Amino acid sequence: MAVPWVRWIGLAARLILAGVWIYAAATKLGKPLTSARSVQAYDIFPYDVAAIIGQALPIVELALGILLLIGLFVRPVAIVSAVLLVLFIAGIASAWARGLRIDCGCFGGDGSLAWDREPAYLQEILRDLGFLALAAWLALRPRTPVAVDNRLNGSGSARAATTASPAGVGTGTTP
Repeated sequence: MAVPWVRWIGLAARLILAGVWIYAAATKLGKPLTSARSVQAYDIFPYDVAAIIGQALPIVELALGILLLIGLFVRPVAIVSAVLLVLFIAGIASAWARGLRIDCGCFGGDGSLAWDREPAYLQEILRDLGFLALAAWLALRPRTPVAVDNRLNGSGSARAATTASPAGVGTGTTP
């Protein structure tokens, strides 16, 4: 038997992560060259491969964000999100370990860092670890209120939120 608030935590996690992906995509979509330069700044991939990744990344981020927003394929999208976040964390850690002075480009930058700014690698890694925790929660507990998945699975959005007994104790089932 699931505790009623657990599903609402999942909804919050889903909407926060959706917002992050949509915002990240929105800051990059109209600037494919800037996005490509941010990936190239990490100096991990050959120039042409980095350019392709940089141009494809905002589209992937937007798709993940929209799917999470509407609650469609939550578990697979959460797993893809987690993998992507692990790759982002590894990229930032790699830049830090190699002494690169770059901006992560996570939210629209081109990877360059102003001469008077220091890299924020630790903060970026901690932020992404927080996002990774949200993705992990959703991968383990993908059923949330107000999700298209509920309709597809036949549970309906009203029932998926949890059903309260007269005593106020949730009677929903675990995912």
